[in-house]
Amino acid sequence: MISALANTIFQRAIADYHVENEIDQVIQNPFESSSLEHLLYMKCWIDTVQWHMEDVVRNPEIDPKVGLYWKRRIDESNQHRTDTVEYIDSYYLLKFQDVTPNEDAKINTESPAWAIDRLSILALKIYHMEQETLRNDVAPSHIDACQVKLNILLEQRVDLSQSIDELLSDIQAGKKYMKVYKQMKMYNDPSLNPVLYQASK
Repeated sequence: MISALANTIFQRAIADYHVENEIDQVIQNPFESSSLEHLLYMKCWIDTVQWHMEDVVRNPEIDPKVGLYWKRRIDESNQHRTDTVEYIDSYYLLKFQDVTPNEDAKINTESPAWAIDRLSILALKIYHMEQETLRNDVAPSHIDACQVKLNILLEQRVDLSQSIDELLSDIQAGKKYMKVYKQMKMYNDPSLNPVLYQASK
């Protein structure tokens, strides 16, 4: 099932990142560039890097100019994240292109790739919450509270994984069908963001 593969790859990407734990380290994607595995690893790597960018920009003592620098990098990262999700959906559109949906087939509220996106973010939440349970510089109450949250996140991963697998099975069986909308983000587009196109006049 895809969820088992994705969860394994996500955990590997997160572990690989934290060997150096540096935002600007160069990704070493171990998977063949045309494979789904490559896209899954790339997706989680982008999420992991962005997670740490978000940590930096939330420093209450950050210089405003430095904060703006990181905000722009986060915007750029979000665009890469969206592009990668759409590549994953393109993989599934191609995979299921010969499937004829049943007459009563239904559309899902989100595409397979956007559900997988949530699974990647969840892997990061699990990793970092687990790290909190391993700290020895906090009160036991902190450890206990984080363990409760971790247990909920682990349960959520089971449920989300099952839902993704069922969605893909239903699409393959014709019970559901894919319909993908491009995100059409406007804030990075100089022809759509009023601040950008008015500044260029």
